[in-house]
Amino acid sequence: MKSSRNSSNFLPTSKKEMDALGWDKADIILFTGDAYVDHPSFGAAVIGRILEKEGYKVAVVPQPNWRDDLRDFKKLGTPRLFFAVTSGSMDSMVNHYTANKRLRSNDAYTPNGKSGYRPDYAVKTYSKILKQLFPEVPLVLGGVEASLRRFTHYDYWANKLFPSILVESGADILVYGMGEKAIIEVAHRISKGQYIKEINDIPQTAFVDTYNYSYDSELVKLNSLDQCVKDKVMFGENFRKIEEESNKINAKRIVEPYKDQYVIVNPPFPPSTETEMDSWWNLPFTRMPHPRYQGKEIPAWEMIKFSINIHRGCFGGCSFCTISAHQGKFVASRSENSILNEIEQVKKMPDFKGYLSDLGGPSANMYKMKGKDISICKKCKKPSCIFPKICSNLNTNHKDLLDLYRLVNNIPGIKKAFVGSGVRYDLFGDFSNKTNREYFEELVVNHISGRLKVAPEHTEDEVLKEMRKPTFQLFKILKQRFDSINRKHSLNQQLIPYFISSHPGCKLHHMQNLAKEMRNIGINPEQVQDFTPTPMTLASTIFYTGVNPYTAKSVYVAKSKEEKIKQKSYFFGKDNINNRLQGNKGSR
Repeated sequence: MKSSRNSSNFLPTSKKEMDALGWDKADIILFTGDAYVDHPSFGAAVIGRILEKEGYKVAVVPQPNWRDDLRDFKKLGTPRLFFAVTSGSMDSMVNHYTANKRLRSNDAYTPNGKSGYRPDYAVKTYSKILKQLFPEVPLVLGGVEASLRRFTHYDYWANKLFPSILVESGADILVYGMGEKAIIEVAHRISKGQYIKEINDIPQTAFVDTYNYSYDSELVKLNSLDQCVKDKVMFGENFRKIEEESNKINAKRIVEPYKDQYVIVNPPFPPSTETEMDSWWNLPFTRMPHPRYQGKEIPAWEMIKFSINIHRGCFGGCSFCTISAHQGKFVASRSENSILNEIEQVKKMPDFKGYLSDLGGPSANMYKMKGKDISICKKCKKPSCIFPKICSNLNTNHKDLLDLYRLVNNIPGIKKAFVGSGVRYDLFGDFSNKTNREYFEELVVNHISGRLKVAPEHTEDEVLKEMRKPTFQLFKILKQRFDSINRKHSLNQQLIPYFISSHPGCKLHHMQNLAKEMRNIGINPEQVQDFTPTPMTLASTIFYTGVNPYTAKSVYVAKSKEEKIKQKSYFFGKDNINNRLQGNKGSR
């Protein structure tokens, strides 16, 4: 990759770069498990740029070596305000291991995709080192790994419950979710001289305290780790309380006892406004990897460097997904002008040939969707706005997104804007809405590269119910519409369904039925993900407890490596499918 990158355009990553800027010390030093890419899709860059805009001197230490004499943790000295730690854009254990706990051979967030440049449980590892070296310096956690481990959680790789990462790391405060507003407030408070242990009222933060909060009737109280270890049902009760509170517009503070301490999690900030979203994407990102990586490729950046994120959050509530747990249930969207301005920046990037790789978000087609009457939303605590049916108060009109697509189509220099994010086809329903029909035709004709990927996840209603996914009949309606549009425009394109094997509630006969269904409609499945339990999801809670906390009913769980492999094997190859259909007639 060729470019004329200059390190002075980036946040400093070395003492030499700090000296070149005339800094004696940084205000904030941010440690991350990812390579440093100055792009709005990389959390460390976003937080760094936001703090920089507020006037703080921010330095970044990417992928510090935790195995040697710890010089990477010492090289920039002590910050004036605090250290910040994130594992990066992924939970380090998901990054490292497959669903069958096999070590992955690559890491997309590391130069040249090499593995081994971040530790297991990176947040905990980095934090303990910093607290050992600099015990008096405040330490703030953030990012996906910290966010999803802020309460007692089930860890699939250790196969046991862990306490809040705040307890294990020794950190002073944790910022959860998309932390732009919270981290600014934390920095302002410390800058004004407030002692870190006295900062306890900032929304979207968590901390540990010895004060007994259990008598406060305004709090949501959870069962302790010891109680959850003794009785798995209590862990399920905790999850339900956490999820319901997280789905409210006006949430309460949550308290969780741990030995003689309490983990306190403050309610989140309100959903971000369009103006706030625009301001964050308008920061002076170079959109490039730091010059220290010159001559090396960072696979995750290569994949998204020409992509545009138009919104965040998801109201789908899928039981296996962490998006709403981290980004929130309520969708926050950018303005058209902000998106168009970013596209102009992408057009100036080296090697750009006129093709945007993605114009989307966590779900491709939730742009600007929200409740019609917010007062109704304020009374709601349901995890999904579209399961088991679409809420009558939800605006599912795709007009805003259709208008955006057409604007982008007309930008000089843009040959095609692909939509690579997953499309929630259950938002179309039966295609009874004219604008939604127009949107889907625009998508199929102008925004895919011969293959439209969607995620029915399964064919069997018994399994789909545990997934919080719609009936497979909607996929069949989608396929009919897709095929019709292709015939109309003389296109030869494929519909590619994604599926999950070994999800709680899925037995071998469900996979047998899935294989039959795919053969009946003429699709040879090629996209499959073996279910991986990740912290803070309903599916992971069911995996650990064997019980759905909302229904109190037992749920079958495929846990053995052998059965997980067998379930996944139904997907691949016509011969494999035929053999298994013959050989497993008596399966569960």
